[in-house]
Amino acid sequence: MAKLNERDEARRAAREVEGTNRADYSEALERGLLVLTAFRHTEERLTQAQLARKLELPRATVRRALLTLAHLGYVVPDDKAYRLGPKVLTLASAYLTTNPVSQVLQPVCDELAERFQASCTAAVLDGAAAVMIARALPRHSLPIGQGIGFQVPATRSALGLVLLGGLDEERRHRHLVTHAGLSDDDLPALEEKIAEAAEAGHAYVAHEVETGFHSIAVPLHRWDGTAIAALNVGAGVERMSEAEMHEHVLPVLRKTAAELRAQLV
Repeated sequence: MAKLNERDEARRAAREVEGTNRADYSEALERGLLVLTAFRHTEERLTQAQLARKLELPRATVRRALLTLAHLGYVVPDDKAYRLGPKVLTLASAYLTTNPVSQVLQPVCDELAERFQASCTAAVLDGAAAVMIARALPRHSLPIGQGIGFQVPATRSALGLVLLGGLDEERRHRHLVTHAGLSDDDLPALEEKIAEAAEAGHAYVAHEVETGFHSIAVPLHRWDGTAIAALNVGAGVERMSEAEMHEHVLPVLRKTAAELRAQLV
């Protein structure tokens, strides 16, 4: 058996801690899904070699995954590279049409985007990223290609910080060890930052995900108090000041989160 790389070892260790039976787990399926989710809006076309380097997987493993995904229609050969196929949309469609949370949050995002003339996003935690499940921009604004399904780094975004803050300390540490890719020396500072966001009940981030852009986010709790998503408003720093974010936007986000609690299951 080939020697596991550090990323594989971390994933396997996390599964064992969570009590997943190795005999019941398909690493072939996991690696196929890793290939599928490696594509980004900045990396629309990737070759086998690029995917192998990015995912730290053997090229033969990546080749088998790509050929299978191409046969099923989830990726499409493009010269010597591959890009996502339209069939990928069926996965997102199934999630969005069966997930009551995204259905509840989309009209909320629409309303807040118009109210503040800024972007409004709801997201959930998925590994190292906060993934958008509802998204709205004010009318007449220019779309920038960041819609539902778009991901932002969990450790650098306001959305991600409040989502990580919703985990208890043990789960949070395990999650960061598995997904953040940080050294043992860097983890304490990040954990302290997340703990501060959890205690404050919100997170504010500027220039981290995108230069010239800042956002403020609050956690969304369901009826029993469990944090299941995050809601934010974001804008260019020249259009809305940090003071406005805290004094005008944050109270509305908190009020909205409280009103949504009974609707989230």
